[in-house]
Amino acid sequence: MSVLVSRGVVAVSLMMLLAGCNSSDPGGDLVVSTVNTDPMKATGDPATRYRRVSTTATAETGAVVQGFCPTVILRDGTAFHRSYAGGKQDDPQQVVYQASLADSTRACARTDTSLTITAVLQGRLVAGPQGKAGTFNLPIRVTVLDGDNEVSSQVVQQAVTLTDVNQPTQFVFSNQVTVPGDVSGATRVYVGFENNKKK
Repeated sequence: MSVLVSRGVVAVSLMMLLAGCNSSDPGGDLVVSTVNTDPMKATGDPATRYRRVSTTATAETGAVVQGFCPTVILRDGTAFHRSYAGGKQDDPQQVVYQASLADSTRACARTDTSLTITAVLQGRLVAGPQGKAGTFNLPIRVTVLDGDNEVSSQVVQQAVTLTDVNQPTQFVFSNQVTVPGDVSGATRVYVGFENNKKK
């Protein structure tokens, strides 16, 4: 009987952990700042998700609990990126490729002075009428806003290889950014393609 109960608890805990990283949860879940952690522990409120608590903090400070992990949001109008041949912008017959970003997730780690956010998004690359096999650099901007205040902004070149123009290519975009640890609960991570580039 005890074996069955233990397995059930482990299964439920694992499901909670996997669900905790999903960006569709706007409130964010608790995430640990260190590699050595206790097993999943529940908070006092039964309706609250299970959360991990760090065990590597010093005796003077106690356990460091990260209570907020900013949501990843795709900016309006930036989920797609098209590249055109011959500088013929907006001509559908001159599209070399089209890239898109979709589902996202994130994880956070905190120290005494900083918060490191890892944003992960699913991507897709499809060849257009002028498409050819090769490796393409996709310009993706990652911006962290604390309310209206820009905390961080950078453009990352995501290399994606298209091996067959007749088959779409899936890719995973992962970016890590570190911001001050005192950002507020209004902090969000915005991800999207930079303006389309002419080729």
